[in-house]
Amino acid sequence: MRLISLLLGVVVLMPGQSRADQTDTRLDPLFTNLLVSGDLSTIRAAENQIWEIWLQHANSDVEQLMQMGIQRLNFQRYSDALLIFNQIIENFPDYAEAWNKRATLHYLLGNLDKSIADIEQTLELEPRHFGALSGLGLVYIQRDELSKARQAFENLIDVHPNSPNAQQNLESVVESLRLNVI
Repeated sequence: MRLISLLLGVVVLMPGQSRADQTDTRLDPLFTNLLVSGDLSTIRAAENQIWEIWLQHANSDVEQLMQMGIQRLNFQRYSDALLIFNQIIENFPDYAEAWNKRATLHYLLGNLDKSIADIEQTLELEPRHFGALSGLGLVYIQRDELSKARQAFENLIDVHPNSPNAQQNLESVVESLRLNVI
């Protein structure tokens, strides 16, 4: 019942130009840390702070709904999560993290085209979104589009050169491409 009342509350909110998560001025120095630091604890701290900022929204009800959507996603209550993310996106289309979370949900459901579309929207709003870039690479691996996966991981490394997952995934994709050529 609380979910329904919160969703109804968001519907009547005026979608507007609120301070969006990805436009926060605290992000630039954190992304610089990702580019220049070789210290794992500094990198992890910067990543965590970036994720926290991306989840923030000027409207506390939207933040609460995002947390509910993430919780539903984590507990595999996918239809509830989709309802929440759809509602947030409909009312706050400039909120990049809502697009990213829905992209993740679509990936888990096997809706790869929808996942790509949501990732592209996330990246339109926040081109440095390392989570979306990683997800894009994984979607393309799933679709066996390895050249596109390689590009996604290369773009991820441009933003976050010390991401161990990006390096590993890129190496794996490059090796698969090399084996496919032979």
